[in-house]
Amino acid sequence: MSDLSAGQPVAEPVGPPPGPAATEPPHGAESRFEGTGAPEAPPSAEQAASASPAETRAATGAPRRRRRRPTPAGAGGSTATADRSGSGSEAADDGAAGDGAAADRAAAETSVPGATAPTLERTVPPAPAGDRPRIGDTRPARPPTAPVASAPVAPVVPAPKPARRPAGYRASGGAAQAAAGGPAPGRTTRDDDGDEDEGGSSPAGGRSRRRSGRERRGRPVGRYLMCVHVRPHATQIAVLEGRTLVEHQVSRAADDATQIDGNIYRGRVQNVLPGMEAAFVDIGTPKNAVLYRGDVRFDRDDVETASNNTMRIEQMLRAGQTILCQVTKNPIGAKGARLTQEVSLPGRFVVMVPNSSAFGISKRLDDNERKRLRRIVDDVRPKGHGLIVRTAAEGASQEELGHDVERLAAQWAAIEAEAGRSSAPGLLYREPDLAVRSVREEFNREYRGVVIDDEELFLQVRDYIEQVNPELADRVELYDPVAENMPVFERFHVHEQLHKALDRKVWLPSGGSIIIERTEALTVIDVNTGKNVGTSNLEETVYRNNLEAAEEIARQLRLRDIGGIIVIDFIDMEIRENRDKVASALRSALARDKTRTQVFDISELGLIEMTRKRISEGLVESLSSTCPICEGRGIVLDETLL
Repeated sequence: MSDLSAGQPVAEPVGPPPGPAATEPPHGAESRFEGTGAPEAPPSAEQAASASPAETRAATGAPRRRRRRPTPAGAGGSTATADRSGSGSEAADDGAAGDGAAADRAAAETSVPGATAPTLERTVPPAPAGDRPRIGDTRPARPPTAPVASAPVAPVVPAPKPARRPAGYRASGGAAQAAAGGPAPGRTTRDDDGDEDEGGSSPAGGRSRRRSGRERRGRPVGRYLMCVHVRPHATQIAVLEGRTLVEHQVSRAADDATQIDGNIYRGRVQNVLPGMEAAFVDIGTPKNAVLYRGDVRFDRDDVETASNNTMRIEQMLRAGQTILCQVTKNPIGAKGARLTQEVSLPGRFVVMVPNSSAFGISKRLDDNERKRLRRIVDDVRPKGHGLIVRTAAEGASQEELGHDVERLAAQWAAIEAEAGRSSAPGLLYREPDLAVRSVREEFNREYRGVVIDDEELFLQVRDYIEQVNPELADRVELYDPVAENMPVFERFHVHEQLHKALDRKVWLPSGGSIIIERTEALTVIDVNTGKNVGTSNLEETVYRNNLEAAEEIARQLRLRDIGGIIVIDFIDMEIRENRDKVASALRSALARDKTRTQVFDISELGLIEMTRKRISEGLVESLSSTCPICEGRGIVLDETLL
């Protein structure tokens, strides 16, 4: 019995070391072995063991094959060849071909004598008796022996290749059901606007991703976060864009005289001023409210409205008349609240204008969505009342819009019944708390959550969201300051940003700064380079500094809720193109502000004039009171010298 039959490993044939050129032939070249014919009788085992590879191939008469390119070292070339053989008949058929490849390689290795390239070592496991040579083996063929029974090997079933999903696909539960051919309960797809839809197109298949918002790894994803901090004497609401504070509101318990925006009153006209086209109305507050001619509740820039009426105010109102009116602007300073006779009831998706023909759809919606909503509104619109479709109605179904309209109609019926019981000035309808009102006006799928640190307010807000938009109810969270060991404003870094928002000076990332000064007539903002010295030239340094200032000014105007006339003094730029780019950057940054703004181009003096609609008193005024010593002037007079 030879060494092979005893199971001992066989060393590689010893020969001259191959040269660099002989290690790998040119790509695409063929190496053929020319045999000398088949022998008359099969060789014995001793002859086969002592025969060279070339003689073995000539004796077996194996067909000529293409050369296999050797596998580079480090890529598993020494063992991959031996592992490639099949089982059963495949191994038997490939055995003879392996000898031909080995002979070709041996011939190539001996073609350049005296080469110094290292020879790749191969580890060949001992083959059992009767096993045929595998592809790439250099061992000579052995005579066939009786097959040895072995345990059957279970075939390896390759894992199914996962189907390619579209960009943005998020897998959720139900993978086994989906693999079996059934729909997965948590399957997500992509809708027309690029957002994910969960549960397919069927209403019963799950909540709509268009309405519920995006999620990542089971957590809501959104651009904004609303934090509500409740105190015994005030409630504060902060809106974060990412981690940056962009809005802040304060609601106090004694706001029946100051925070009355949206309330509906039974008013009595005190006097009518035709020269001012206005009337002063007593609504039961310390200051009489003002009703201007043509004043409306909704904004013409945002909605499509009916044509204006040309009647004068003295033809419509008279002194002592009792009217039904609604507050559109809170009293600010010495000015009273602003009223409108065209009462409107805001809902989640629509605003109902009772006893009016007004009709409109938010211009912030695309044309296809506006057409769809117009068809729905024609069916759900109550007779004798007008409707204005809000931006939040995007993706809402006809059932949701109909439910919202029915609720508003019932609410208006209760207000009319209360108004007919008396003629004295008084409150008929009060807007909900600031937190609920902010959620109703702002909360949508762009918010990743609403965090409230008061349980009672949390339940109130959550119940409201479950009624009007149940897809977003899970994004309303209760914050426990005791468990977190810190207040909610400190947890989300609102407290420190509020302190910075009260300063006159605001630093820019590059080292520049802006100074904000508020006066009775207007607000002035000055831009300085400060510590920003630039790197190239003065024009480029000033231009980059002004671009940063434009972004920060838009954020500060929104955060501080500055309204009225605003004058911005940018640093002078010589190039006209740079001035236009700075003005365009300011407009783009202000586009994220929901309050209407109007921006003019930079003048020759380097000034930008703009206006922002005044909504409330502002951040500084809501967190402060007038100094009793200087009366708000910021100075203390020496009365001994007067």
